[in-house]
Amino acid sequence: MTALTDLIPAPRAVEGPRRCEVLFDRETALWAAPGTGTTERWLRSTVGAALGLPFPSGPEDRPGSVRLYLDDALEPEAYRLSVVADRGVEIRGGSAAGVFWGAQTLRQLLGPEAFRHAPVRPGTTLGIPHQIIEDAPRFRWRGLMLDVARHFMPKEGVLRYLDLMAAHKLNVFHFHLTDDQGWRIEIRRYPKLTEVGSWRARTKFGHRASPLWEEKPHGGYYTQDDIREIVAYAAERHITVVPEIDVPGHSQAAIAAYPELGNTDVIDTTALTVWDTWGINPNVLAPTDNTLRFYEGVFEEVLELFPSEFIHVGGDECPKDQWKQSPSAQARIRELGLADEDELQSWFVGHFDKWLSARGRRLIGWDEILEGGLADGAAVSSWRGYAGGVAAARAGHDVVMCPEQQVYLDHRQSAGADEPVPIGYVRTLEDVYRFEPVPPQLGGEQTRHVLGAQANVWTEVMEDQSRVDYQVFPRLAAFAEVAWSALPAPAERDFEDFERRMAVHHRRLDALGVAYRPPAGPRPWQRRPGVLGRPIDGPPPNK
Repeated sequence: MTALTDLIPAPRAVEGPRRCEVLFDRETALWAAPGTGTTERWLRSTVGAALGLPFPSGPEDRPGSVRLYLDDALEPEAYRLSVVADRGVEIRGGSAAGVFWGAQTLRQLLGPEAFRHAPVRPGTTLGIPHQIIEDAPRFRWRGLMLDVARHFMPKEGVLRYLDLMAAHKLNVFHFHLTDDQGWRIEIRRYPKLTEVGSWRARTKFGHRASPLWEEKPHGGYYTQDDIREIVAYAAERHITVVPEIDVPGHSQAAIAAYPELGNTDVIDTTALTVWDTWGINPNVLAPTDNTLRFYEGVFEEVLELFPSEFIHVGGDECPKDQWKQSPSAQARIRELGLADEDELQSWFVGHFDKWLSARGRRLIGWDEILEGGLADGAAVSSWRGYAGGVAAARAGHDVVMCPEQQVYLDHRQSAGADEPVPIGYVRTLEDVYRFEPVPPQLGGEQTRHVLGAQANVWTEVMEDQSRVDYQVFPRLAAFAEVAWSALPAPAERDFEDFERRMAVHHRRLDALGVAYRPPAGPRPWQRRPGVLGRPIDGPPPNK
């Protein structure tokens, strides 16, 4: 950066700001070139509503107006925001997304009140100092994964998180829709997935070692129209929604709904219910033709709802014990000429890789899909550290870096005794700010396979929206800067400057109603005294 700024994420270059200002009042007009309609609508409906500015349409040359342009001289998501006295505000983007990210920066320049839903000081004239901001993202994949299977988040909460992502220039929403504890998407061909699989009778409160239970049913799911609404809402904000349907592990909710999907020659699958506790579940899908046809039917409906290039199939934490005991699974291993159960999982994932590829989509899965051989054309979400991502990139596969040790936001933010339900390693705001998505083991062309980075939010111990807010913020702001900005090496990053800017950003989060963790620690109502977590002593591995 070339100037002092309070923007988050930090832009590449700022010229200014200077003392002169461009004023915003009810007469400030908005002109939008063809192709910039999403930003035009968003400015009126969001920033205009917050500040009481109608942004009337006006001619392109009207002094003091806001003008939006596409500019093919810029990179696709890059933008150039100019605030100049005789011209007003001009946002040029290399694509419609670039224009939108420029508008997000304009919102920050207008002050925290621009993040409210209605004006608190109607009729106030605002001023933005003259300046020129040139900016572009470092990575094309800047993601947030939200687990709605463990604790369901109603549709309105999901839409809210899409807005929070947009405010931080994040552009991939990884939607974790199925797991042992709940199935959250309507599949019309298989209605029991939601009739049975979308709710559980009770829920473990805290870590699985906790003696506490919430003795009431928990559940919920998104109808197909809900999903269409979420996808459309995200698209208006230039966010891609990547759905996850977990196979072949993390599938007890599906087996509870349709027992024939499980390993019926090993256990009585008709006795299974949606799981009410946490951990790695031994009940996995049977590697049968019936299971493959069933999930092809699921994915057919998923593809109709989600236009994303990538479809996530999970593939993680699949215990092989039932397959080892199952005569049917062992017969399939022999039939396919496979070496072991790891190769059987690779065959299972590989089937859907080919199936998705034939329909113009790409499979992505957690780094366990490397076990037994990586499916052709598949991409990897590297969560168990950097090693899986390094191996995949060296083999020519695309990678999203989301190592548990750095960017799992369910992990505790402090070692303090008052931290609510302390899970995992301590990952402070500074730790997240010093996360580096490109491992030093990669070089040259291999680094091109790192699509970007993603922060993951697993909700076992997040029973409601305020708990999700607490775990996610303010660390998501640090992650957003890592994924967007051209930062120096981790040890050279200016965390003190980031903290200075966060002092302003907290006011934006306050205006948005985000229940973030304050710098001094949790507020009394954010604590969960007596609820066991899963502390892990010692520094996290960095493999």
